[in-house]
Amino acid sequence: MEVEKMDENEWKYHGEGNQSLVVSHCQRCVVLRFLKSPPNQNKTPEEILHHLQNIVDFGKHVMKQFFGENYLHHGEIIQLPLDFVRQLCLKIQPERPECRCDKDMDTLSGYAMFLPNLTRLQSFRFAEHRPILCIEIKPKCGFIPFSSHVSQEIKHKVCRYCMHQHLKVANGKWKRPSKYCPLDLFSGNKRRMHFALKSLLQEAQNNLKIFKNGELIYGCKDDQDCVSDWNELARHLKPFFFPSNGLVSGPHCTRTIVKELIHVITMALLSSTDTCRAGDMKTVPISQGRSYCEASAFNKELVRNGKHKLEGSGLPRGCLLYKTLQAQMLDMLDIEGLYPLYSRVEQYLEEFPEERSTLQIDGPYNEAFYEKLLDLSLEDDGTVAFALTKVQQYRIAMTAKDCSIMIALSPCLQDECSEQRPVVLTSKSRFTFSVSVLDLDLKPYESIPHQYKLDGEIVNYYLKNVQAKDDPVMSNLFKENEDCTLVLHKV
Repeated sequence: MEVEKMDENEWKYHGEGNQSLVVSHCQRCVVLRFLKSPPNQNKTPEEILHHLQNIVDFGKHVMKQFFGENYLHHGEIIQLPLDFVRQLCLKIQPERPECRCDKDMDTLSGYAMFLPNLTRLQSFRFAEHRPILCIEIKPKCGFIPFSSHVSQEIKHKVCRYCMHQHLKVANGKWKRPSKYCPLDLFSGNKRRMHFALKSLLQEAQNNLKIFKNGELIYGCKDDQDCVSDWNELARHLKPFFFPSNGLVSGPHCTRTIVKELIHVITMALLSSTDTCRAGDMKTVPISQGRSYCEASAFNKELVRNGKHKLEGSGLPRGCLLYKTLQAQMLDMLDIEGLYPLYSRVEQYLEEFPEERSTLQIDGPYNEAFYEKLLDLSLEDDGTVAFALTKVQQYRIAMTAKDCSIMIALSPCLQDECSEQRPVVLTSKSRFTFSVSVLDLDLKPYESIPHQYKLDGEIVNYYLKNVQAKDDPVMSNLFKENEDCTLVLHKV
């Protein structure tokens, strides 16, 4: 595809994060990702290229080892005519949310990342011109901290996401707390997963979006700009799940369609579409960690019904949720145990600043960088090498905790489906699908002090304003323990 020969009007604003802005092509299943910077602080073309190359290398040499070739699309760097870039910037500027306009799109270097559009179906060309449904989920952290460095017992009982919800509501980011708990989604138990997904649909926040043919039809465009009308969503989805139009309209129709959607998402998340298998797998027992969160609305519902024990299950080892959880569990010390090690590295860098490049803090993110992550020892020998390894593992874990999972679905006729194409069935339809992971830029080394401070704020607010009001009996109702295992292997 020759980008420079395409009119800028064929591209549209797709979305953005803190560091980059993405545009997608109206006809092709591709996107361009441009870096952003504050006004009057533009980086040189060489710095932009280096930054983008680090992103690509990190995906190719590091995160691919955790997620596999089929789930991860690291993209490539291309250089565009500057006139094309400037015209594109002018076109999309009116579509950007006001809160994002504090940073400008890079229009000086001409460099961008060329990526597949993950709201479209990957790998199956026969479906390119058929209606495509895509569900984006930001699952967040799927385990309770198991580190002995944790100073507040509540962190061993209530997950960070559920605690953070209350602080976000208090700060005005959201109007009400979500009932979603990541541990329910990562449980592998279909009842808990259904409850988690229904909770996301009820209060999507920025953890769930639904696209139809690349257009956002459900979810938040911005912090407070939420589209959450189930009846409107059902109207969009009805042709996918009930193509014969034989289902009556009304509340029953809406509930049925939402139930079918939840079923399809669950089956796709539990599927394994990665044919790669480990050649040299290393398994390391981590801890006796719990697989539930006491603040989960699902657990509270069990208590109200007189049930005090969760049903066991577990994630299939090949599915994307399992791979995501394994990468997240590289956070073996929790931020409380990690922060003193970060301080050790900082003290060393103050004395020997020239060593920053040798330590690969800012890259290059190559195979040598990945190999250092394989040391899972928790025995601190007091060295900078040990501290740095734990810091880098924590950055990987934080990256996996903030990633997004994309599930693209397209209607599939029975004679088109084969063993080579993953298929999920509903009561009236069948879909071929692809599952991908994105938002895998390595979390900045400099963000660790912020994470340490934020962790304290989240816990202190929860203890003071939430736990104190809860029934003290709740904390004694769950006594389940499960083995947590970390698996690291090359793909």
